[in-house]
Amino acid sequence: MKKAIQFGAGNIGRGFIGAVLEQAGYHVVFADVNATVIDKINEDHAYTVHVMDVECVEQKITNISGVNSTTDAVIDQIKEAELITTAVGVVILPRIAPAIAKGIAARRAAGVEKPLNIIACENAVRASSQLRDHVLSNLEGEDKEYCQKWVGFPDCSVDRIVPPVRSENPVDVVVEAFYEWNVEQASFVGEVPQIAGMNLADNLLAYVERKLFTLNTGHAITAYLGCMKGLRTIDESIADEQIYTIVKTAMQESGLGLVAKHGFDKEAHFKYIDKIISRFKNPYLKDDVTRVGREPLRKLSATDRLINPTLTAQKAGVETPNLLLGIGAALHYNNAEDSQSVQMQQRIAEVGLKAAVAEFASLEADAPILDAIAEAYAKAESLVK
Repeated sequence: MKKAIQFGAGNIGRGFIGAVLEQAGYHVVFADVNATVIDKINEDHAYTVHVMDVECVEQKITNISGVNSTTDAVIDQIKEAELITTAVGVVILPRIAPAIAKGIAARRAAGVEKPLNIIACENAVRASSQLRDHVLSNLEGEDKEYCQKWVGFPDCSVDRIVPPVRSENPVDVVVEAFYEWNVEQASFVGEVPQIAGMNLADNLLAYVERKLFTLNTGHAITAYLGCMKGLRTIDESIADEQIYTIVKTAMQESGLGLVAKHGFDKEAHFKYIDKIISRFKNPYLKDDVTRVGREPLRKLSATDRLINPTLTAQKAGVETPNLLLGIGAALHYNNAEDSQSVQMQQRIAEVGLKAAVAEFASLEADAPILDAIAEAYAKAESLVK
């Protein structure tokens, strides 16, 4: 039987990637440090994915097991796997790389001469490539040569909203019906697996940026404006007429940047924007704005969902007042339980708004966008008064 290892047994790991692989006929081994979740998976060998949308359905996931990702047991699993996927967060990739490297070394020592493909399913550009670099830094000599010959690291783009909904069974999970998993076909080693629900892509960057500049951009702006207005969830926030208008127009601004950069069909992309907004309105998900808005410094970095689409659109000659309002709202995000929010507010207080943003987004101190962000910061505050 085909075996896949899913690093990360959280909501996305169980509700999206792990579920897709199990439905495609893989035995899925969840690798995680959360002993409660792993023990429950090994006790029941099953959980339910509750698809909550216009039509609500249940998917029973049964061909599964679990392993503690910090033990040698995960190395034994890697020796037998055809596929490894991750849903741990991009900052955790360096922490799982040593275990993956040990598993690859164990494959070489055991004489395993069959391909292993590793796909990092994270909200980041080229996450698999980043993981590859971390893995290779943990290998030497023949083990590194073996990895370069037999192990592929296809980059991908993933899209599914999986909110943290508590269920009676702690490993059950709630998801929306929509999902996309686009994987770079050319980067596989060996025969490309045919997995229902996995789309093989040639121009992956276009898919990555379409998702980042649309879903992630709109989601973040909805969350930050919702926080400023004291709203609790994404569906409540997008129901606010003022927020809806700003978010949709911001997504259209970023969309025009994508049309110019990747040659997208404008009409088709604007329909895609409408589809994304309809997902924000899903009343079953009850997605908390603080979850979506968490880690604002990451979201304000140069390559992420706020600064990147704004600069891309401006490069194409597009006016970006609503994207800038989204950046301004993000800079107001003040959550004492979010360490990045605390750090962001402290830095703004220490060096001033423009200097702080220049640091967060790796911008030159005299970058013209900084003045525009400062104006948008003030305007965002006035919107909710």
